[in-house]
Amino acid sequence: MRYLGRLSASDPLHAYLQGSIFPQITHIHGHAEFRVFQFPASNEVYLYEEAKTRQRVIGKFYSQHGKDPALLWPRAENEFHHLEYIRSIGFTGGPHAVPKALGCNQGINNILVETFSPGRSLSAVIEQSIRDHQADILFAKLTALAYFLAKMHNLTARWERVNFAGHEAYFAKIIARLLRRNRISAAQARTFHHDYEGWRQEGAMWSDCAVMVHGDATPSNLLFGDGLVVTAIDLERMHPADRAYDLGMVAGELQHSFLRHTHRKDLAEPFIGHFLWEYACHFPDRHAAFAAITQRIPFYMGLTLLRIARNSWLDWHYSQVLVHEAHKTLRR
Repeated sequence: MRYLGRLSASDPLHAYLQGSIFPQITHIHGHAEFRVFQFPASNEVYLYEEAKTRQRVIGKFYSQHGKDPALLWPRAENEFHHLEYIRSIGFTGGPHAVPKALGCNQGINNILVETFSPGRSLSAVIEQSIRDHQADILFAKLTALAYFLAKMHNLTARWERVNFAGHEAYFAKIIARLLRRNRISAAQARTFHHDYEGWRQEGAMWSDCAVMVHGDATPSNLLFGDGLVVTAIDLERMHPADRAYDLGMVAGELQHSFLRHTHRKDLAEPFIGHFLWEYACHFPDRHAAFAAITQRIPFYMGLTLLRIARNSWLDWHYSQVLVHEAHKTLRR
């Protein structure tokens, strides 16, 4: 994190933090001073540390250049309510948690304030495992993550079935972004849309009950403590969908990490298999659950690889590696 200095006492945010936010987590004697830190690669997320108590909170601004702030406010409200909901079903700690939402203020640049969540990201665990050849540490944390996701999915399961057609707009959006950035050709775009149609006609993609998925289960949004302790952050994209959505995203991110750091996707396969097998153990028939999940996973893995490939910070050559792998994964 980058230290930016102290928050001005004349800033409306200062009064909001001192009067409404910090009293929920600590007692401050007199005038508060807040140190401000910016998270790397983020213009929206900041850490505020009260200088006397050293208590910390996270402030996330839902603002975007060129967009009407009023249109972004519902996203802040959505994440606030998602955090409250997931905590209400038991995700408050020991071993599973999401941050506590402390406040949401449209008048201060659509800010959402939540408790600070310590922990080591899945990104850091993957990098250490690859760098130091320590497979055990990654296996252990994937076991913990499988437990977390299975619990969240099972506690939020609904009566209605998955509406697979709900993914069409998002899939098309990713393909359009790849086209605009010259990461795929028009012919490739048509192929990917054809692949999607094949998956849409697959009965298995509609067969499971819908659950609340994290929706953005990237390695930076999954934090680990000791043992089975897991905290998930950034619940903005939480929505009802197929449980395989989250599982496929984790699997796709694992494949991407090993491709990028070792140029060998096969090295990711034992970890992906372990993660899915551990997830399946939280069902009465582990083998049946594993078979059903692995039947649907390829679509969500392919979607994740395309999602990563669209990022402008990736070099063109590596984006083509991801596009190629996505094509192989999505092909029916």
